[in-house]
Amino acid sequence: MDHIVIIGNGISGVTAARHIRKLSDTETSSAQAKKITIVSAETDYFFSRTALMYVYMGHMKFEHTQPYENWFWKKNKINLKKGYVKTVETTSKTLQFANGDTLQYDKLIIATGSKPNKFGWPGQDLKGVMGMYHKQDLDNLEKYAPNNKVCKHAVIVGGGLIGIELAEMLHSRHIPVTFLVREHSFWDAVLPKGESAMINREILKNGIDLRLGVNLKEIKAYENGQVKSVIIEETGEEIDCNVVGLTAGVSPNIDFLKESENQTEPGRSIETGRGVKVNRFLETNIPDVYAIGDCAEQHEGIDQRRPIEAVWYTGRMMGETVAQTICGNRIAYKPGHWFNSAKFFDIEYQTYGWVWAQPKENEARFYWEHHKGNKCIHINYDKNTREFIGINNLGIRMRHEFFDKVLTEKRSVDYVLEHLADANFDPEFYKLHEPEIVAKFNQENHTNIQLKKKSWKRIFQTS
Repeated sequence: MDHIVIIGNGISGVTAARHIRKLSDTETSSAQAKKITIVSAETDYFFSRTALMYVYMGHMKFEHTQPYENWFWKKNKINLKKGYVKTVETTSKTLQFANGDTLQYDKLIIATGSKPNKFGWPGQDLKGVMGMYHKQDLDNLEKYAPNNKVCKHAVIVGGGLIGIELAEMLHSRHIPVTFLVREHSFWDAVLPKGESAMINREILKNGIDLRLGVNLKEIKAYENGQVKSVIIEETGEEIDCNVVGLTAGVSPNIDFLKESENQTEPGRSIETGRGVKVNRFLETNIPDVYAIGDCAEQHEGIDQRRPIEAVWYTGRMMGETVAQTICGNRIAYKPGHWFNSAKFFDIEYQTYGWVWAQPKENEARFYWEHHKGNKCIHINYDKNTREFIGINNLGIRMRHEFFDKVLTEKRSVDYVLEHLADANFDPEFYKLHEPEIVAKFNQENHTNIQLKKKSWKRIFQTS
């Protein structure tokens, strides 16, 4: 019986375990039964990492973030081992743990996720400095920022999705927040100008002290080793604070593999770059060793995706894919069309296909923004062929299935606008804006696109 060991109990590792069990235990499966062990140093049981913010905000308890009851693992014959893997010895197929334990494997899946970036700032390891990636971060936040009496001020460093989530969390407990963002507009390496400016306004509207175009110089401490203040690089300004959130991006959590290289025979080290190097089948350079999720790095990005994808749904897809390969059906990882979603305080964000911060040479753009400044859509298309390339929508929900089909069929921008109301997924009785959007596109592009009758009927029924 093959022993499958999975390091990491996030969405990637747990999805792989579930699907390996399902595939190897079915009566019609040609795969042999597997022994499965999930190793984690973080928590006893799998939880939804994206829900941590809602625990702090009081919308749910931590146990509500666990999709499976505690008995699920034993019933499905998935062994759980809590411990920190110090090194991987690939010749003998042995894991060495920090406490001296060892564990043998037949096949190994590395699914260790991400860790917050640290750039050598003085004071970055002080008490009260944290990311917001792990259960331990939530515990630290409860310890150092339970309310605005214990934490009179917090500083967040880094303007990505996790940074704005942490700002919303602290804001929910009425803790004043200063938000240091290196870019000159929020997330402007990803968002075009209009969307980025909208998020700037939303952050400020919620009373966050947003500082754009600034960098952290150092974090200062009291004598007891706890955070006292931060210093801004450009101005030398000192800002008193009790908590510092480091949210300047993430990196693959693979330090233990770097340590393993020193104890491995030449040619038997697992190849790493920023992450664990894998091919399209999520296989490393070492037979029977795979990597999935945030820690996996493709030798070359798929389509226009980055080689490392720290996204929840791609981690789940990688888990499903590697399970097929391990159970005898070797298939390549094919993530399909790019999509993502997030929430910036009260503004929901979705993207389907590609809408870069700056258009490429062959691309044309159409941007519509609601007069209140809290909704927009941004459509990207080929200016020569008119093929639809992608869409950003903020404050308006759109259907994934619609855009997945449109991208697969390589439909035109005209087709998308004609059927735009069919794509809308806002709740019933929400005001719809498709006529205004199409009218603006027609005016700017001297076209005469008409919404399909089915779309018009829906608009008038729900407006």
